[in-house]
Order: sequence, then structure tokens, then C-alpha cells
Amino acid sequence: ILMQFSALAVVLTAAIMVKEATSIPICNIETNDLGKCGPAFTGNNPPPPGPDCCAVVKAANLQCLCPYKPFLSRFGIDPSKVRPL
Repeated sequence: ILMQFSALAVVLTAAIMVKEATSIPICNIETNDLGKCGPAFTGNNPPPPGPDCCAVVKAANLQCLCPYKPFLSRFGIDPSKVRPL
């Protein structure tokens, strides 16, 4: 499960960095919606995920996101902060 959520964090971070108006579906998630979870896995004291973030995670195909896990460190993401998602 940690691996699945870690992969989701990579995709979320990538989507936050891309500031295009066009939304691209990745693993059943629209990239425009991925930013809803960004605050929950970034920073030193991230807040708990909100209802919008939970809806994004529920819609995600978590197995599809697994290949992105190795890229977490490139985006400064701590997997222990992703796990609560």
C-alpha cells in the first residue's frame, strides 16, 4: 500500500509543477485535480488530507501509479508523509 501511495505522490507533485490549463488523465485522475493533495504530503508539518484529496485518491488506479515510486526523492517527497493519504 505504501508503494501505491508513494507513486500517487509522484504524480501529484508532477501535476502541481505543471501549470497548464489542460487536464491530462493519469491512472484515473485528472491532473488538474492532483493539486488537491499536494499540501498533505509536502512541507515539514503537512495537514491531514481533506475531503477533496480523499476523493482524488479514491478515484485513482493505485496499481497504475506504482511505477512512479522511484521518482519520489526527485520531488522532495518523504514517503512517510504520503502513507496517510
